[in-house]
Amino acid sequence: MAYASVEDVQRRMTRTLSEDEEDVCESLLEDAAVLIDAFAANAEADKKLVVSCRMVMRALGDGSDDGVPMGATQASQSALGYSQSWTFSAGSTGELYLSKLEKQLLGIGNKIGVNNPLLKLVPEAVSG
Repeated sequence: MAYASVEDVQRRMTRTLSEDEEDVCESLLEDAAVLIDAFAANAEADKKLVVSCRMVMRALGDGSDDGVPMGATQASQSALGYSQSWTFSAGSTGELYLSKLEKQLLGIGNKIGVNNPLLKLVPEAVSG
Protein backbone atom coordinates (compact mmCIF):
# COMPACT_ATOMS: atom_id res chain seq x y z
CA MET A 1 0.00 0.00 0.00
CA ALA A 2 1.42 3.36 -1.04
CA TYR A 3 0.91 6.56 0.96
CA ALA A 4 0.76 8.79 -2.12
CA SER A 5 -0.45 8.48 -5.70
CA VAL A 6 1.24 9.20 -9.00
CA GLU A 7 -0.99 12.28 -9.22
CA ASP A 8 0.31 13.50 -5.83
CA VAL A 9 3.86 13.27 -7.14
CA GLN A 10 2.98 14.86 -10.50
CA ARG A 11 1.39 17.90 -8.79
CA ARG A 12 4.69 18.57 -7.00
CA MET A 13 6.96 18.11 -10.03
CA THR A 14 8.17 20.90 -12.28
CA ARG A 15 7.83 18.65 -15.31
CA THR A 16 5.34 16.17 -16.74
CA LEU A 17 6.04 12.48 -16.21
CA SER A 18 6.03 10.20 -19.25
CA GLU A 19 3.87 7.05 -19.27
CA ASP A 20 6.93 4.92 -18.49
CA GLU A 21 7.86 7.22 -15.62
CA GLU A 22 4.33 6.99 -14.25
CA ASP A 23 4.68 3.20 -14.04
CA VAL A 24 8.06 3.55 -12.33
CA CYS A 25 6.61 6.21 -10.03
CA GLU A 26 3.86 3.85 -8.90
CA SER A 27 6.38 1.14 -8.06
CA LEU A 28 8.66 3.60 -6.27
CA LEU A 29 5.74 4.84 -4.17
CA GLU A 30 5.12 1.28 -2.99
CA ASP A 31 8.82 0.88 -2.18
CA ALA A 32 8.84 4.21 -0.34
CA ALA A 33 5.93 3.03 1.82
CA VAL A 34 7.89 -0.06 2.84
CA LEU A 35 10.91 2.07 3.77
CA ILE A 36 8.78 4.53 5.74
CA ASP A 37 7.02 1.72 7.61
CA ALA A 38 10.38 0.18 8.50
CA PHE A 39 11.31 3.34 10.40
CA ALA A 40 8.07 5.13 11.30
CA ALA A 41 4.97 2.98 10.88
CA ASN A 42 3.03 5.12 13.36
CA ALA A 43 3.75 8.48 11.69
CA GLU A 44 0.81 10.64 10.64
CA ALA A 45 -0.69 9.92 7.20
CA ASP A 46 -0.13 13.46 5.83
CA LYS A 47 3.55 13.30 6.75
CA LYS A 48 3.89 9.89 5.10
CA LEU A 49 2.36 11.36 1.93
CA VAL A 50 4.80 14.28 1.83
CA VAL A 51 7.81 12.08 2.54
CA SER A 52 6.74 9.52 -0.08
CA CYS A 53 6.41 12.23 -2.74
CA ARG A 54 9.78 13.77 -1.86
CA MET A 55 11.56 10.40 -1.94
CA VAL A 56 10.09 9.49 -5.34
CA MET A 57 10.69 12.93 -6.85
CA ARG A 58 14.34 12.70 -5.81
CA ALA A 59 14.64 9.26 -7.42
CA LEU A 60 12.95 10.34 -10.66
CA GLY A 61 14.73 13.69 -10.91
CA ASP A 62 13.04 17.04 -11.02
CA GLY A 63 13.90 17.83 -14.62
CA SER A 64 15.65 21.10 -13.79
CA ASP A 65 18.12 22.39 -16.33
CA ASP A 66 20.83 23.40 -13.86
CA GLY A 67 22.63 20.05 -14.16
CA VAL A 68 22.63 19.37 -10.42
CA PRO A 69 20.64 16.32 -9.30
CA MET A 70 17.80 16.87 -6.82
CA GLY A 71 18.95 16.01 -3.31
CA ALA A 72 22.55 17.09 -3.81
CA THR A 73 23.91 19.07 -0.88
CA GLN A 74 27.02 20.31 -2.69
CA ALA A 75 27.86 20.75 -6.35
CA SER A 76 30.94 21.66 -8.33
CA GLN A 77 31.21 22.36 -12.03
CA SER A 78 34.21 23.33 -14.13
CA ALA A 79 34.48 24.46 -17.70
CA LEU A 80 37.36 23.60 -19.98
CA GLY A 81 38.46 20.66 -17.81
CA TYR A 82 34.97 19.11 -18.13
CA SER A 83 34.58 18.27 -14.46
CA GLN A 84 31.40 17.89 -12.40
CA SER A 85 30.90 16.52 -8.93
CA TRP A 86 28.01 16.27 -6.48
CA THR A 87 27.78 15.39 -2.82
CA PHE A 88 24.69 13.78 -1.33
CA SER A 89 23.96 13.84 2.40
CA ALA A 90 22.45 10.37 2.20
CA GLY A 91 21.86 7.95 -0.65
CA SER A 92 22.52 8.86 -4.24
CA THR A 93 20.65 10.05 -7.28
CA GLY A 94 17.98 7.59 -8.40
CA GLU A 95 17.88 5.92 -4.99
CA LEU A 96 15.07 6.01 -2.43
CA TYR A 97 16.28 7.29 0.92
CA LEU A 98 15.08 9.41 3.83
CA SER A 99 16.69 12.83 4.08
CA LYS A 100 17.40 14.50 7.41
CA LEU A 101 14.30 16.71 7.06
CA GLU A 102 12.12 13.73 6.16
CA LYS A 103 13.35 11.82 9.21
CA GLN A 104 12.43 14.82 11.35
CA LEU A 105 8.96 14.94 9.76
CA LEU A 106 8.44 11.27 10.61
CA GLY A 107 9.72 11.75 14.15
CA ILE A 108 12.88 9.69 13.76
CA GLY A 109 16.53 10.51 13.42
CA ASN A 110 19.04 12.36 15.54
CA LYS A 111 17.76 11.95 19.05
CA ILE A 112 20.14 12.32 21.91
CA GLY A 113 19.71 10.01 24.84
CA VAL A 114 21.64 8.27 27.52
CA ASN A 115 21.41 4.93 29.21
CA ASN A 116 23.34 4.16 32.38
CA PRO A 117 23.42 0.40 33.04
CA LEU A 118 24.70 1.04 36.58
CA LEU A 119 21.35 2.53 37.58
CA LYS A 120 19.82 -0.93 37.23
CA LEU A 121 22.33 -2.26 39.79
CA VAL A 122 21.76 0.52 42.34
CA PRO A 123 18.00 1.31 42.38
CA GLU A 124 18.26 3.62 45.39
CA ALA A 125 20.39 5.97 43.30
CA VAL A 126 17.37 6.61 41.11
CA SER A 127 14.94 7.32 43.95
CA GLY A 128 17.49 9.53 45.65
